[in-house]
Amino acid sequence: MSDVKVPLDVPAGMRDVYLANYDLITQGSGRLMLFAGDQKMEHLNDDFYGEGIPADDGDPEHLFRIASQGKIGVFAAQLGLITRYAMDYPEIPYLVKMNSKTHLVGVSQKDPVSRQLWSVGQLVDICAENDIKIAGIGYTIYLGSENEAEMLAEAATLINDAHFHGLVTVLWIYPRGKAVKDEKDPHLIAGAAGVAACLGSDFVKVNAPKKDGKSGAELLQEAVQAAGRTKVVCAGGSSTSEEKFLAELYDQIHIGGASGNATGRNIHQKSLADAVKFCNAIYAITVENKSVEEALAILHA
Repeated sequence: MSDVKVPLDVPAGMRDVYLANYDLITQGSGRLMLFAGDQKMEHLNDDFYGEGIPADDGDPEHLFRIASQGKIGVFAAQLGLITRYAMDYPEIPYLVKMNSKTHLVGVSQKDPVSRQLWSVGQLVDICAENDIKIAGIGYTIYLGSENEAEMLAEAATLINDAHFHGLVTVLWIYPRGKAVKDEKDPHLIAGAAGVAACLGSDFVKVNAPKKDGKSGAELLQEAVQAAGRTKVVCAGGSSTSEEKFLAELYDQIHIGGASGNATGRNIHQKSLADAVKFCNAIYAITVENKSVEEALAILHA
């Protein structure tokens, strides 16, 4: 981990803690395989119940079973969910999603806002009193919302507080609001990545950009450059075939320059056994630098 530049807002006495947390969630690779489990609030039950989705996915513990048995870098969820299950899954590296909202109020009704729900001090205290591994925090910003100033201010404070305690930070940044004409515009997504850099985040999660309705890994390059030393990870997106997902992930890393992925429904909308295999295939490409063919061999073993 000698190539990791520790942010200057990490106190000298916490730098080893920060490096240990960074190493834990990237497994020494510098790349992040984030298993996203925050959708039970963000998407309500839409991602967990319905045709083609295993009945087990309706139970929150399905997420923890996957994170425990599969290869991941870190499991992201709200603090409340973590406090209800982490005592049975202390081996999982956790990232606390510090804000959340539901999708019931659409942009056509009101520009989005997602407010902070917990403090860094709360999760630090929980870690100190229990044998669990909270290695970082996450926070969502909706750029272009009339409420962006509030979210930017909360994110800046949270990043500083997290670094003060040696925690790694991941920003979810999505251009969204009545002022935003195209959420997937590559230039706008690059702007979002640059905002993450200005806020001092370690990682930023963005949606895969599209131009003229078409996606391509090369469209990520502007965002990766704009982010500088903040590393870009791509959202897993809506459900797709495993083969297509893995091929796109490989290209996002090796053509686009991304430093990982943040994936939710493409993993958890499967039986436990299949979800674990898919985790391991994603991990192979992201962390172990394997080819698509090698990842598919893991998936179909």
